[in-house]
Amino acid sequence: MNSVTRGYCAPDGANPLRRLSLAQLRRRTSMKWRTYPEDVLPLWVAEMDVPLAEPVARALTDAVALGDTGYPAGTGYAEALAEFARKRWGWDGLDVERTAIVPDVMLGIVEMLKLLSGPGDPVVVNCPVYPPFYLFIRSSGRPVVEARLNADGRIDFAVLEEACRQARQGPGQPVYLLCSPHNPTGAVHTAAELTQVARLARAYGVRVVADEIHAPIVAAGTSFVPYLSVPGGQDALSLMSSSKAWNLAGLKAALAVAGPDAADDLARLPEEVSHGPSHLGIIAHTAALRDGGDWLDAVLSGLDDNRRLLAELLAEHLPAVRHTPAQGTYLTWLDCRELGLGDDPAEVFLRRGRVALTSGMEFGTGGAGFARINLATSPELITEAVRRMAAAV
Repeated sequence: MNSVTRGYCAPDGANPLRRLSLAQLRRRTSMKWRTYPEDVLPLWVAEMDVPLAEPVARALTDAVALGDTGYPAGTGYAEALAEFARKRWGWDGLDVERTAIVPDVMLGIVEMLKLLSGPGDPVVVNCPVYPPFYLFIRSSGRPVVEARLNADGRIDFAVLEEACRQARQGPGQPVYLLCSPHNPTGAVHTAAELTQVARLARAYGVRVVADEIHAPIVAAGTSFVPYLSVPGGQDALSLMSSSKAWNLAGLKAALAVAGPDAADDLARLPEEVSHGPSHLGIIAHTAALRDGGDWLDAVLSGLDDNRRLLAELLAEHLPAVRHTPAQGTYLTWLDCRELGLGDDPAEVFLRRGRVALTSGMEFGTGGAGFARINLATSPELITEAVRRMAAAV
């Protein structure tokens, strides 16, 4: 029996990704740890294998001790995000008056689509992309227009322009749903790329909604650029949240942020939407942004180490698997086509190797032959996962 299956926990207390043993993680009741049998290593859904950041845990326990479990109120979340944006991204343009609380990013996206467009109006996405984009767009009665990424997993502007032209042909108001940083490729769009997006959007009369949920999670040497900060991005709407960077998906809350020219659009958001976020969620997210910076930096450092480790492990054990180390997110997009495992290598890794990755088939056009791996876990689990994957082929 190897050290992973015994429940080994590395002694490096400074790295939150090394704090919890496999035995401790298997006590969790969330989706990541309860979807598959216990012999499966789950490196799929976007949950992190970390303890709560201490400032977040303290804020929650203080609220519970006080019985502060009512309805959310105030602008503390937006104020904390504005200060975080100034410190981390050098962006002073987040105006608290142009924000609104929403239940989470995906439900917020649906509400932004309702503000900007009507049923039947097309929504452009860069595929392969986060699977709920397809589900939520289509559930809102809007067709998806795909603009496939280039071979490097970045925006192909010729393809995007053609998608915008196609979306503009109808009588309605097209929207471009931008994923920034991009899930699953981990590309962090540059200021120049985002400015080009804004130029195309203006040229074709396409409104932009930016999903920036992974914004705080960037690799060393990479800078996140808020879409609303680039020239031409003033009429866009953005969705931001603390949920990914501090592992707070179960504590529902997010913020919609409007550019100066989209303030009137956001002002039309129905009042009942603000009833969806959790008060405890807002308390947790606010504490994370205000006081969780040191914890986040430790996670980012651990993720940098894990990206290097994955590259070394793949080179040694699965050299046919190609990947570009992600600039952002804690996810990595694996090109498994040369392994000869068919369109869904994740299914083979699960069945033969007992490792759960996310199937590339779920990400739309361009996902066949790919799988997404979640690196927000310990180096020991990543090492064991790659060992099992290699044995499966």
